[in-house]
Amino acid sequence: MSEGETVPGPLADVLVLEMGHLLAGPFCGHLLADFGAEVIKVEPPERGDPMREWGHVRADETPLWWPILARNKKSVTIDLRQKAGQHLARELVQQTDVLIENFRPGTLERWGMSYQELSQLNPGLVLVRVTGFGQDGPYAARAAYGSIGEAMGGIRHITGDPDRPPSRTGISLGDSLAGTFAALGCLMALHERARTGVGQVVDAAIYEAVLAFMESMIPEYQLGGYVRGRHGPILPQVAPSNVYETADGGYVLIAANQDSVFARLTVCMGQPELSADERFSTHASRGEHQHELDKVIASWTKGSETHQLLENLTQHGVPSGLVYTAAEMLEDPHFRARRAIVSHLHPVLGDFPMQGVFPVLSRTPGGVRHLGPQLGEHNRDVLGRLLGRTDEELEGLRLQGTI
Repeated sequence: MSEGETVPGPLADVLVLEMGHLLAGPFCGHLLADFGAEVIKVEPPERGDPMREWGHVRADETPLWWPILARNKKSVTIDLRQKAGQHLARELVQQTDVLIENFRPGTLERWGMSYQELSQLNPGLVLVRVTGFGQDGPYAARAAYGSIGEAMGGIRHITGDPDRPPSRTGISLGDSLAGTFAALGCLMALHERARTGVGQVVDAAIYEAVLAFMESMIPEYQLGGYVRGRHGPILPQVAPSNVYETADGGYVLIAANQDSVFARLTVCMGQPELSADERFSTHASRGEHQHELDKVIASWTKGSETHQLLENLTQHGVPSGLVYTAAEMLEDPHFRARRAIVSHLHPVLGDFPMQGVFPVLSRTPGGVRHLGPQLGEHNRDVLGRLLGRTDEELEGLRLQGTI
């Protein structure tokens, strides 16, 4: 199947210039591009963004992450370390609504592209700056990746099993969260600009994006003397909420911590007396006897095969689900009905499946117009169309290594 937009996306009138590389800033551009913004990605000549080579690749070295992260974007090669490249970038900024960058603080300033300088060229410019620690403060100049933001923002400390060192979540969570907050800040700045005509700076720090998701961790410690730790798959003091093994070696996650839902689970188990047991009759008592309750449920789930168990739980209205890998996602009828996974034609690989565009808008949905572009694929389109450079001028810039 193939996904395309039948109507312009909600951001179709927004022109975005994306600088920087790897993940946090480009993820912001990815979100804006999915909803129709024209995102022009500026890459260094020759090698381009390192993300073109990151992630799992096939035996033929075809990357499988880049086509998703850079989908719907245009690629332009400009050497921003050259004066001529900086001049081109400033020309593009004059026509741009949004500039996204994720260099270390001070990099744009060294290139003569501070916000003060750029806003004189374009007063309505929204400058989105994504860094590890933000644009100010004692750590601003520190080198940082998403993993550092995850560690200092708190998520690493509480991820994993209690008898193991802190663990990674399995995805680049810090980068993606920072990119998401950056996109949110960008849209708020654009909304405010519609009233005032004036742009502003969006300062998105990775560690703060992670910190924003840490629920009540801070007051729990400061006011309650409680330090959250690693608890594996359970939700501490909230039971039952765990992953349980089945007869055929599968796993089903069961979340039945509310009193009425727990009562339905006990009926499903054929053990309705458990809901009246003083150890399990209230939310607090189930939390207190969490491990004991988990043993009872685990003993029951091992008596059924995975899909039989899931169907039984569903019929009784108990929130439950399988622990999916990509294989189950591709086969799931709900994923297909919701178009949660879409496909687009790849020039080498053919049908290329990937996650869809979220959230779903009823009237002006986003969509996948094309996969990640080849390096410099849109030099002529962008630099010719927007800046009026002729083919001869573009060839001259190429020969001097500017593009």
